[in-house]
Amino acid sequence: MQRLVLPADQELDVQSLYVSGVTSISSGNDSMSRQSGGDYESPEPEQEDEDDSTSSEGSAGMSGFGRLTDGAGVAVDPQRRVTLGTYFNAFPASYWRRWTEFSSVRLTTRLRGHGSVIVYRSTAKGHVVRADSCRIDSDETQTVTFDLPLKPFIDGGWYWFDLEGGHGELVLEDANWGFETERVRSGRITIGITTFNRPDFCVAQLVNLATNAAVLDIIDEIVVVDQGSQKVVDDEGYESAAANLGGKLRIIEQPNLGGSGGFSRSMNEATSMGASDYVLLLDDDVVCELEGILRAVAFADLVKTPSLVGGQMFSLYDRSVMHAYGEAIAKYRWFWGPVAPSVHGHDFAKKSLRNTSWMHRRIDVDYNGWWMCLIPTQVIREIGLSLPMFIKWDDAEFGLRAGAAGYPTVTLPGVAVWHVPWTEKDDTLDWQAYFHERNRLVSGLLHSPYPHGGKLVRESLENHTKRLMSMQYGTGETILLALQDVLDGPDRMHHDILHRLSEVRALRDEYDDGKSEAELDAFPAPRRKKLEKRGKGIPVPSTTVGKAKMAAAGLIRQAMPTRELAGEHPEGIVPHVDQRWYRLAHFDSAIVSSADGVAASWYRRDPAQFRDQMARSLKMHAKLYREWDELAERWRSALPELTSPERWKLTFEGIDDE
Repeated sequence: MQRLVLPADQELDVQSLYVSGVTSISSGNDSMSRQSGGDYESPEPEQEDEDDSTSSEGSAGMSGFGRLTDGAGVAVDPQRRVTLGTYFNAFPASYWRRWTEFSSVRLTTRLRGHGSVIVYRSTAKGHVVRADSCRIDSDETQTVTFDLPLKPFIDGGWYWFDLEGGHGELVLEDANWGFETERVRSGRITIGITTFNRPDFCVAQLVNLATNAAVLDIIDEIVVVDQGSQKVVDDEGYESAAANLGGKLRIIEQPNLGGSGGFSRSMNEATSMGASDYVLLLDDDVVCELEGILRAVAFADLVKTPSLVGGQMFSLYDRSVMHAYGEAIAKYRWFWGPVAPSVHGHDFAKKSLRNTSWMHRRIDVDYNGWWMCLIPTQVIREIGLSLPMFIKWDDAEFGLRAGAAGYPTVTLPGVAVWHVPWTEKDDTLDWQAYFHERNRLVSGLLHSPYPHGGKLVRESLENHTKRLMSMQYGTGETILLALQDVLDGPDRMHHDILHRLSEVRALRDEYDDGKSEAELDAFPAPRRKKLEKRGKGIPVPSTTVGKAKMAAAGLIRQAMPTRELAGEHPEGIVPHVDQRWYRLAHFDSAIVSSADGVAASWYRRDPAQFRDQMARSLKMHAKLYREWDELAERWRSALPELTSPERWKLTFEGIDDE
């Protein structure tokens, strides 16, 4: 179920994810000490320092240790060691221990030459134990197998193996991890790709899918839901890509219904055709490690309970950096984030799997992002399609709904895509702020286990107040619109997936923070009549107390008239990285750049606008808190209808029955 996979190119930024030279045998932040019986175990690992780049293992690459062979294998130089204890080639034993009924796994290797293959396992604490080994001394290919128990992996741990050259070169021709099972038929999949004006990305992904015969063999159909004006079929590479897919590609064009509309269409197509066991959702702008598709299907085939199997996300810009290892919802404040103790932004080029102690724990998730997620069609038939959320929270809500119905989500290491990281975006400020606010509240009403949604209503009010103190009145108005739509109830949700986007954009165009210029020279030069006290400028607090003091002072200033010249000249230029609300609150106007660095907007403080929006916000948030239980019941009662294929069919066709 898990085959040896090696990088398709020799670029060092991805090589560390597949195979690496070993300069010394170490684990965590300490060298290993020899224990009795020939086993190796590390001391108690320390807290990981994400800035530590001094790891002795896993950062050396292959140079000076060996090479990748023309036959898709690994050749190890004499007296050198290479590890397959890497993200794509180590075996995530604890996940198989937890979610399947197998008690052992078999590692099968094919080798020739001179040297040793050494098998290791880790514990949930990151300790490393030598599990088995074998000497190779033959110029003829030898098949060596290891039957390895899964019993010690209840909380975490991996298996992997190292190759050590002897007096001559050692060559690994192939390797795989597998199980003895009566199931011999692989599950069939429909791949669903939602695209909007990214024909080049989408066609590149189709080309990639056509390169792996084993993946093509289990695909019933690839459904591309094209919701843009720049059509995939018009791309110069489309015809060739379609031909290489052997008739398995189908393009569906529909109105722009966002990610939830596109992926719901793929789900509906997969279930209505009736052949596929799973639908695999993929973003249009990802690069997929195709072996991960086979691993996800094999895992889904063999789990005890039908499960959603998710892929992890690497950065498309910095390809050794993982941005999403496992996602969860903080239930009391109702917001997503990395599952503890995992972190966003782990760089395997700096710190290998073996040296990253937290990665040896099994990470259990609430949901998986729909950049790559395999969903059993039986789950869709039982719980319905996505909510019509357009974007944001649709994947999280679906995962929570599936979990409540008894279908867990497993984010499986070794299954991954490269994706544009969200660190290069700030979708809380533009038109997407509406969908962030509305969908967070809706999902909270549906699934929060706490009275009044726990901290959710308070955080919503705090967020809106911060936007107003930051002079982001357009964003503030879209948040109020979202609040009102939640209070109005679920009846308009399918209507809004067809119409709200254009309405929100038009609303934002009325405000300064909704208008932008590509060049800073398009704005007047910054000027202030009264200089900052003692030339210190706006402070940058580093403590919670300091931020609270700045926030209090900024809130008081909202009641004061604006300074002279602020309406004619900005008081400063604020890079996006510095545009914290407690700093912006001390300006009367400022030029603020966008997260992607391509434009900037001129924010101007407006006391009347602040008072008007704050009054409405307090009133609506009070109503939301007061009527939470009644609203929650209305939304929960409407959920089956909102997610039904029959209701979605009208929306796919652009029919508005409001």
